[in-house]
Amino acid sequence: MSLYSQRGVSAQKEEVHKATEKLDKGLYPYAFCKIYPDYLTGDNDWVNVMHADGAGTKSILAYLYWKETGDLSVWKGIAQDAVVMNLDDLLCVGITDNLLFSSTIDRNKKLVPGEVLETVINGTQELFDALKKFNVNIHYLGGETADVGDVVRTIAVNGTMTARWPKNRLVTNEKIQAGDVIIGFSSFGQTVYETEYNSGIGSNGLTSARHDVLNKFYAESFRESYENSLADEVVYIGPHRMTDTVGAEKYQVGKLLLSPTRTYAPLLQVLFENYFEAIHGLIHCSGGGQTKCMKYLPGNFRVIKDNLFEPPIIFQLIQKASGSDNREMYQVFNMGHRLEVFTDAASAGFFIDAAKKLGIDAQIVGRVEASDKKELILKVGSEEIVY
Repeated sequence: MSLYSQRGVSAQKEEVHKATEKLDKGLYPYAFCKIYPDYLTGDNDWVNVMHADGAGTKSILAYLYWKETGDLSVWKGIAQDAVVMNLDDLLCVGITDNLLFSSTIDRNKKLVPGEVLETVINGTQELFDALKKFNVNIHYLGGETADVGDVVRTIAVNGTMTARWPKNRLVTNEKIQAGDVIIGFSSFGQTVYETEYNSGIGSNGLTSARHDVLNKFYAESFRESYENSLADEVVYIGPHRMTDTVGAEKYQVGKLLLSPTRTYAPLLQVLFENYFEAIHGLIHCSGGGQTKCMKYLPGNFRVIKDNLFEPPIIFQLIQKASGSDNREMYQVFNMGHRLEVFTDAASAGFFIDAAKKLGIDAQIVGRVEASDKKELILKVGSEEIVY
């Protein structure tokens, strides 16, 4: 059993998928988000989409960093995580504008004071204000903030995003076909709309990252930060404190783990406006990492990813600390790119150029081939991993 499983989490969410397998799949079963008829007006040319997600256990990392350093600003990153994990999923069905957002924040009031709530809420609005400059308009409709110390140890930051959208501007992944190339857009570096280096960590796999990278000091000092019934040998087993620095650039470990999830909204707004017809499919490499695309293929295809990004320092740090093999790492983490566009080879250059103008590195990472079954092949160095 992997360390990930021993900590009570699953990269593939098998039990969640089983619990929801009988639910309506929506109008387009291969679309990245469930898409439903426009129940609000009954207009057959429009659809409704609603999505719920959050920052996950990354909020625990923010709690630890804040307690250790007193830096409240890390909570703005958690606000961004909760938004982007919704927003970028909706982007993958073509939605970029006139979105509605409602937040849900559950906290243990004895440990998390009002100033943290204020930072999260104000940080959410600040992100929306910044995105308006790129013609991505999100309306903050408030939400629920509850003091539920009997339910949560520290704080959980989640949200729900919804939109009404025209059918003729949807990306449903039904156009993915043999011969397509896959363009990967980096999750790390610094875009023109980011103020500092982004490690690329996103908001997935943070339970693993937290326990594998950080050391026993956090188990001993902050018992509220983990499930106390876990075996000691899987709790905070790493070599680092949050304030340690790593690499030639002297990146702080805590900042690498807490880099706010990058949104691709400014990029996709440009791509939808100029190259919409060339987009055959869109995948947000969130939970499930580089295997995420398999769930949304509209038939039997072999996906080969043989030109992946060199994993940035955060994933090298996690892998070294955990001893995880490449199969697990690429199934849990995005490993360097968190957005994929499936398109024809002739269009690839337009997408890559548009990304680089925004400071996002991009490259063809793979291709789609005909097959008698769904199959994913990752080539990592000299290793070939088959899922």
